[in-house]
Amino acid sequence: MQAWLCDNPIGVDALRWTGLTTPDPAPGQVRIAIHAASLNFPDLLTVQNKYQIKPSLPFVPGSEFSGMVEALGDGVRHLSVGDRVATIGVSGGFATHACVDAAAVMALPSGVDLDDAAAFAFTYGTSHHALIDRAALRPGETVLVLGAAGGVGSAAVQIAKAAGARVIAAASSDEKCGFCRSLGADETINTGHDNVRDALKAATAGRGPDVVYDPVGGDIAEAAFRSIAWRGRYLVIGFAAGPIPALPWNLPLLKGASVVGVFWGEFVRREPLAFRKSLVELFGWYAEGKVKPAIDSRLPMSALPEAYARMGSRQVHGKLLLVNAP
Repeated sequence: MQAWLCDNPIGVDALRWTGLTTPDPAPGQVRIAIHAASLNFPDLLTVQNKYQIKPSLPFVPGSEFSGMVEALGDGVRHLSVGDRVATIGVSGGFATHACVDAAAVMALPSGVDLDDAAAFAFTYGTSHHALIDRAALRPGETVLVLGAAGGVGSAAVQIAKAAGARVIAAASSDEKCGFCRSLGADETINTGHDNVRDALKAATAGRGPDVVYDPVGGDIAEAAFRSIAWRGRYLVIGFAAGPIPALPWNLPLLKGASVVGVFWGEFVRREPLAFRKSLVELFGWYAEGKVKPAIDSRLPMSALPEAYARMGSRQVHGKLLLVNAP
């Protein structure tokens, strides 16, 4: 097998595309012939040693991938060789093969494309947990999605629309705003030149958004929070911009608003039944055509540095896939 190996987490340049012995699955594991893996922001943080969860060295990065079950370890009963599957974890995906715990593997419903499956659970799971669970989003409410052209942002736009909300998508260019409108956004704000507070005031008749979905952080956070509606919910997803904002504590007081943390990985670990229930709803929406991953581009698995560079340039619309040749 071939894999990208990280034995020194100092950044992308230290990764090596190398040959490894194809492993046999241990008891309770399955071996997957990987079809595609998607690139998520935590994958970049992990190889920089900046993510909350730090895999033991050396490790193969890549937290989300799809493929076919190739071999079963002892005790695995719910999967069979040849099953089309997807999995989400901390590592293992940027390779041709991976052995993973069978409990973390999802057999895919019929009709789910393997490319879509590799770009689904992390972004759509995060956004569903944020909007439907943590924010308790109701039909008719207004959602502001920051970083709306990215992976989790584009998923959030679709999920909010599927839930019956009005969506204002904020992105950093006219091109990205057009992409967000193609996903169903009702209004867009170009954060590259628009005044966010003025634009939100105009788009909501002065009321402000009921929910703010923020995977970006940085300077825009305070402006967005100052615009939030009474009893609004501000969802803290991540900090793609880099700086972690420091909000004045009087802001939630004045608006009767809530700052709501969203840690999807811990939700999956602590509440596996709720996670499975959310996937059932998401795959139902997928079958109905309400949600579908927006794939920016498909690159060969060996082109991981190029994929990281594209992500770092902040020019990706939706998700990047790394694909193994058939």
